Amino acid sequence: MVRSRRYSGKKRMMALSVLVLAAIGAVAVFAFNPFAAKNSQAPASSSQEPQAANTKPAAAAGSSAGTSNPAPATPKPEPEPPTETVDVAVIGSELEGLYLARAAADEGLRVKVLDPREAFGGQVLQGEMLFLDEVRDEKGNSLSQGRVKELFDGFRNGKIRKQPEFAAYFDKLKKDIPVESGIRLDNVKQIPGSFGPHAVESVDYQTKDGVKKRLAASYWLDNTDFAALLGKLQTTRLPGLEAFYGQQNIEYMSSGYMMKFKNVDWEKFRSTFNNMKPEERSAKYEWGVVDNSFAVGLSGVTKKYKPSNDRIFLRGLNAVNQRNGEVLINALLVYTVDPSDDKSVADALELGKKEMPAVLQHFRNNLPGWEHAELNGFPNYLYIREYNHYETDYVLKVSDMLGARMFWDDVSIAGYPLDLQGTSANKWGIEMGRPDKYGMPLRSFMLKNYDNVLVAGKNVGASAIAYGSARIQPNTSLAAETIGIMLGQLHGKKKLREIKEADMPALHSYLESKYKIKLTGATGHSKLTGWTADELAKLDSGEITYPSYSKTRKK
Repeated sequence: MVRSRRYSGKKRMMALSVLVLAAIGAVAVFAFNPFAAKNSQAPASSSQEPQAANTKPAAAAGSSAGTSNPAPATPKPEPEPPTETVDVAVIGSELEGLYLARAAADEGLRVKVLDPREAFGGQVLQGEMLFLDEVRDEKGNSLSQGRVKELFDGFRNGKIRKQPEFAAYFDKLKKDIPVESGIRLDNVKQIPGSFGPHAVESVDYQTKDGVKKRLAASYWLDNTDFAALLGKLQTTRLPGLEAFYGQQNIEYMSSGYMMKFKNVDWEKFRSTFNNMKPEERSAKYEWGVVDNSFAVGLSGVTKKYKPSNDRIFLRGLNAVNQRNGEVLINALLVYTVDPSDDKSVADALELGKKEMPAVLQHFRNNLPGWEHAELNGFPNYLYIREYNHYETDYVLKVSDMLGARMFWDDVSIAGYPLDLQGTSANKWGIEMGRPDKYGMPLRSFMLKNYDNVLVAGKNVGASAIAYGSARIQPNTSLAAETIGIMLGQLHGKKKLREIKEADMPALHSYLESKYKIKLTGATGHSKLTGWTADELAKLDSGEITYPSYSKTRKK
């Protein structure tokens, strides 16, 4: 009997233990089940039935009464990437900014190039935009100075025409300067500036292999065609061509798809064209020039071409004889390309490539010497003419250019027509006037409100209309080289933003004596003498188009 009672008591104790465990398990289910609480958030699924998986935490709780699950381990913070420090960091590998890199390195500064594009060389080496636009004043004198003169002289005399010849020239510009291509900018560390609101201290980036790095620099240069650095800063975008054309959406000048041909009989092309009677030639080709090296115009032929897509347009030719039957032409425009969108660029490349067989056949049928021409490959990239314009310390205006204005802090003497290439709103584009020559001040290459951010090439500070002239390579290439030399001369003595008018004569003298870059004493022919302030304002805004207005303006 005693054993029976003890057994009975044991039984009751076990039953109580089971009840206690069951109660704990029920509490655990309530605590861990996200559907149990009245105010819990419903799952994204349209069904709000609890899932079987939600019972797992309860089983775990019940397995050890009176104990709770251990808190998940706090993930270790990622280690800080190693920091490399240089004097000048160049973002992008477009031609123009490489002159600043080369000049700064030659002056003894530490320089590094980080290129967000997969391959080096931008529009020239990857886009194969190998037709160079020379800059001349109205008397026909070349305005090219500095290192860029070697390139343009070589192009003109036929020594630099093919892609490998351009690549060899680029190799000289980047010699002994470290370059990392295919990088991704992850973070830009900004700090308060000494002369304005902001300065850039460093950037975190990833290499194409996924390695995280950090670069610190005294000066930063955006040398991309899509404002890779500027787009991450607190910048002010200036009105673009959409304001001029009255469009609602942002649109840039058309991009160019470079057309490459081989087996062209250039001599037959040249001689046949030039041996035609003027009236016959004009009737067939309209205006045009064909010499031993170049063919320009001939829009009578290109107008007859019917593209397969509304985004494609064949304008007048800019063709260069690359020797040995090879010809490159800048004439195929692609509209509504966003240079900052990789897919937009890739789609435009595909459109251009698809168009090429039909363009080839059109040339075979309409140009002498082209009867046996063939395609000679395709470019890897586009010729990007324009992206956003951001505010610099001084923004160049149309009146500066047509008024032949020179500045105390000139870093380039520039020229070229105000050439607005086509957009979907105006496929042929428009010319807004032809300056003689004008100055480009240092302030147009210094990003507003930033102590140490500079711009190069297509990022020059200019209104959308003034950009039509400012954008041409010799103009901004000379400016970049000049600024690179100045950075070297000022290193350890003075910041670029501390330069005053009294400092410039010594710098200009050094540029002329050592580098044969002359930026003083230039005077251009102003085409705006006697214009009123109201007329100048309307000219700058685009309300007045100089070529037509100047013919009817009352003097």
